[in-house]
Amino acid sequence: MILKTQQLVKCGLILAGLFLGRLFPATAQEVQPAGKDSNNVIHIIQSDKLNVLTKDSVQLNRFIGNAIFRQGNTLFYCDSALINRASNILDAYGHIHINQADSIHIYGEYLHYEGNTRMATLRDNARLTDGKVTLTGPELQYDMNARIGTYVKGGKLVNGSSVLTSQEGYYYADTKDVYFNYNVLLVDPEYTLSTDTLLYNTQTKIATIVAPTTINDGKTVMYATSGEYNTETGQGNFDSRPTIEDSTATITADRITMDKRTGLAYATGNMVYRDTAQHMTLLSNYGTVNQTEKTILATQHPLMILEREKDTLYLAADTLFSGVLKKDSFSVAPVRTSADNEETTDSTSIVPDSLRKPLHDSTAAPLADTSAFAKKLKNALAPGDSSKLIPAMVVPKDSALITLKPNAIGVLRDTAKAMAILRDSTRALKADSIVLSKDSAVIGLKSKALALTKDSLRPQAPALALETDTSATKDTSEIRYIRAWHHVRIYSDSLQGVADSIYYSSKDSIFRFYRNPVLWANETQLSGDTIFLYTKNQKADKLLLDQNALLVKESDPQLYNQIKGNQITGYFAGQALDWMHVDGNAESIYYVRDDDSAYVSVNRTLSGIINIYFREGQLHHISFIKDPEGTMYPFTQRPLDQMQLENFHWDIRRKPKSKYELMGTVGEAKIKEEPPVQKTEDEF
Repeated sequence: MILKTQQLVKCGLILAGLFLGRLFPATAQEVQPAGKDSNNVIHIIQSDKLNVLTKDSVQLNRFIGNAIFRQGNTLFYCDSALINRASNILDAYGHIHINQADSIHIYGEYLHYEGNTRMATLRDNARLTDGKVTLTGPELQYDMNARIGTYVKGGKLVNGSSVLTSQEGYYYADTKDVYFNYNVLLVDPEYTLSTDTLLYNTQTKIATIVAPTTINDGKTVMYATSGEYNTETGQGNFDSRPTIEDSTATITADRITMDKRTGLAYATGNMVYRDTAQHMTLLSNYGTVNQTEKTILATQHPLMILEREKDTLYLAADTLFSGVLKKDSFSVAPVRTSADNEETTDSTSIVPDSLRKPLHDSTAAPLADTSAFAKKLKNALAPGDSSKLIPAMVVPKDSALITLKPNAIGVLRDTAKAMAILRDSTRALKADSIVLSKDSAVIGLKSKALALTKDSLRPQAPALALETDTSATKDTSEIRYIRAWHHVRIYSDSLQGVADSIYYSSKDSIFRFYRNPVLWANETQLSGDTIFLYTKNQKADKLLLDQNALLVKESDPQLYNQIKGNQITGYFAGQALDWMHVDGNAESIYYVRDDDSAYVSVNRTLSGIINIYFREGQLHHISFIKDPEGTMYPFTQRPLDQMQLENFHWDIRRKPKSKYELMGTVGEAKIKEEPPVQKTEDEF
């Protein structure tokens, strides 16, 4: 009887304990279920109410009001929650807050947490932060073991002033890396980055590019498929043919390293720089671009291509530099040659040694025409006193023995007849002038000032007068200039040349060639101490050879037509030379042929001024003005030691043969085209 009473008391105490446990808040830890890992158990820290529910033979613990749970070093806060002890799953509702070791904080309105795998899924205003970076989205997943946060239904990452959005995102809390997929957009106050796939480190703020990516800062646009970009400092290293583009230029290379703070970009490997405003392309194996100053320095086999409507110009040198002169930020001076001053200045002084200082451009308004050339031209065109004229050509005594081809204009049998022919052939010429026709052995001397022929009425423009600025960028705020030095070579269909250095500005559209410059036009070699090539509407307009000017054209091997003077000015019509003006100590040697192209004589002439006229690119006739004098030698009796003018040089070997030679591909092409020579049995 006593034993039965003790058993009933014991059962009553147990029932009373269960009843009281349901009435009072749960503040003590639950007893660890048998066989459970202590690290996986979700412990109850606090709850206003605790209810036990049974559904489909599954027992659920329901916690209502200020519920707090713990698993390992992670705390869970919510308004209410359900725990399935059998599956170790927690579903929490309202004001969710997950605190993992005070390093990761996750927020939301709904939480589904699997205690065994420690995988948390949050919805409704889900947010994850480590104190510096915030990850948000309609749904977030967080792996407590791997410390990886994920969203796959769209999301956003905020890191300081940078905001990254994408369809999918994976945040690695330990390494601070974020991997974004699909419709990735990074927005920063200074730039935007768009791509399809991006790896971003929230600590270093370095974006690793693994897919086609566009970076736009409002002034320049960067296209890249591989590389790294520091979103904080603006430094980047890009591979796989990246491209930088702004309003006027683009640059592409195998690899580009850039620094946004300095504006410098370094291009390595097959660089292509294109200025769309100036229709200029620069090729090189290495280049330095200053995006702030809009300059480019190219080394390692640079080649510049200046696109023209019909005749593209190719320019190669050891080093090429192109920059921009700001409007009203530089002083200008007219082109001056030694004829303007008694003291000759070094023409190379126009080009300073420093790359940072722009060259003085020759774009000032033309001064009054008081140059020495203009004075000489004025005196030459003024009517002269025929009584003071002297015979210009001395015909050798044995000239009567010269027998010309049947189609020749005439046979000079005696001096009297020769002078009669000269008088007849010069009736329409200007005073003090001699005309030498291409197909004639007649050289005329005039005794009176009569009407000029049609060809002689061409205007004698002053050689030093500065052309009106016709640059396409005349009214723009930026004027581009080009400098090239050491082993400069140019090639176009109508003009080829070599020099030590070149300077060109789109302000006045003048190419300046320095130090032993030589040009070739219409198979004629042109040289001088300095050469100025004027262009107009992107076409050659005028050519000035200053000091020791020399024209040479090979008539046959070892036979050279030559003209020299202090200055030679050539004028273009279309893409060919139209006529040339030789001023100061003009001298010429010309081989005369008959209609059968047989050589008849050689004429050597001295004159104050010589005009040379071309038709269809070929020499038509020559006019000698002001005190001409000279000698006509029979071709077979010419003095060989006098058949070259002073400072004569024939530099045909220096002439560029094609644009491919400037590109450096001629040798490779020859190696491919020429098969190896097969040796015979007799060869050693």
